[in-house]
Amino acid sequence: MRAGRGRESLWHPRGRVCLVTGGAQGIGWAVTRLLARAGAHVYVADICDQNLHDARQRLAGCPGGYRVQLAQVDVTDQEQVRDWTTQALQDHGRIDVLVNNAAFVRWHDFHESNTPDALLMMRTGYDAMVHTVAAVLPHMRQQRSGHIVNMGSSLCRVRGRGPAAAYVATKAAVEAFTDVTRLELADHAIRVTLVRPGLIAGTDFFRRHVPSHRLPRFADHLPPCTPEQVAAAIGRALARGRDTVDIPGWLPLSYGAYQLSPRTFRWLAALGGPARRDFGHPHTPRPGQSLRHQPAPTTRSTT
Repeated sequence: MRAGRGRESLWHPRGRVCLVTGGAQGIGWAVTRLLARAGAHVYVADICDQNLHDARQRLAGCPGGYRVQLAQVDVTDQEQVRDWTTQALQDHGRIDVLVNNAAFVRWHDFHESNTPDALLMMRTGYDAMVHTVAAVLPHMRQQRSGHIVNMGSSLCRVRGRGPAAAYVATKAAVEAFTDVTRLELADHAIRVTLVRPGLIAGTDFFRRHVPSHRLPRFADHLPPCTPEQVAAAIGRALARGRDTVDIPGWLPLSYGAYQLSPRTFRWLAALGGPARRDFGHPHTPRPGQSLRHQPAPTTRSTT
């Protein structure tokens, strides 16, 4: 059951202890800054030296940056995850929010990829989520409060050529895990939220790992989200106790169109060939542009 507006005023990040995986770059860094600015104590896990170095340089100019603790953590390693969460508990005695954002991405057709990369995608996206949830859950159950946010993908609902099979399988596992743990924890006052972003521009996802030509041509005409917009949607979900967040808001309409006729949807998606736009560059929304009320093109989006 979703919380009503009355509950929204009961939760505020100020003073809360929040954990963010993959939190030194992209969406994770936007979430980190949003929570710190709102007064939360934020513990960030990231494996990339460069991302951590850059984040440390930027913290000085971030409101509330002094409340951010950066740590190099391999979230596929259960012991490292346990040490990371233990540090937050030792410092504050509680954990209020866990945002599972870490991912390893390689987009190739499976016959062109290698098995270790395919398995590492699942280990980083799914296994690491299991490690972090297992680490925080006993404490959240004891305090009878907490909120877990897992990063899924719109590709779990709209499937076609382009995305890597291993990536989609990982996000499908995340979605299933999230849906069932939400039911399991309903009686323990612990919220579990699934976030399904669409196309996000201006992160390492497209800058380093995914060539834009893996998307269909009409993706060039879609207004992509920014990491800050996704972070803001996560902030609203924490405040309102939402079960699922689709961003942009028209994505559920595209899911419905796909379910009506997957074959037709995929045929339309293939028209015009591959995308030509470079989605590695940040997208600046036009003044007044809303992600909630845009019409839903029949398209396939990707996180």
